[in-house]
Amino acid sequence: MPTTDPSRVDAGEDAVTRTQRRIMDAAMDVFLRDGYVGAKTDEIASAAGASKQTIYKHFGNKEKLFEQIVLDRCRGIDQLFQDALAELAGTDDVETALRTVARNFVHALAQPSLLRLRRLVIAEAGRFPRLGEAYFRAGVDRVHVMLASAFEQLTDRGLLRVDDPMLAANHFAWLIVSIPVNRVMFCGDDTRFTPAELDHYADAAVRVFSAAYRPSD
Repeated sequence: MPTTDPSRVDAGEDAVTRTQRRIMDAAMDVFLRDGYVGAKTDEIASAAGASKQTIYKHFGNKEKLFEQIVLDRCRGIDQLFQDALAELAGTDDVETALRTVARNFVHALAQPSLLRLRRLVIAEAGRFPRLGEAYFRAGVDRVHVMLASAFEQLTDRGLLRVDDPMLAANHFAWLIVSIPVNRVMFCGDDTRFTPAELDHYADAAVRVFSAAYRPSD
């Protein structure tokens, strides 16, 4: 059965949107289980409790359905960090705010389904280079842009010392997620991390980042 994310269900959605959401959630399960090439539209339709004609009506074809799922998940990542990054830009307690952002980031990005989707997009990048680029721009890169903006504002206030905000944003993000992301990318879906492990990666990343980018006394 499809695993709908309750946090993404909106009671105010109309019937068309609910149908699209049900199809996308079912298709996500099938794509992650069978890969893009192995996923069959018949199986997606069966899992969604819909007809193939309904899928074609709403999404056109399997490729466009896959693309919509990927971009939808990217928008979800973006929304997770908007409030936390706005607070970071205005804080006076930089290290505490960075720790909050880092923990939110690593717990969100270490979700098994999101990591499996990341691997699937990478695997299909040769077939769908435009989709890989869109995933990067709408997800990873957009978070980096928001981080860079916050770092620039903190630098203007004398609370950080950042010459290249975008590079610093990449440093910060990779310090946080490199261990869990690399391990899952290479070691497979059975790799799991405890909340304490993820918090440890986040907190250690903040200590290293702060040591590199705090203002000189």
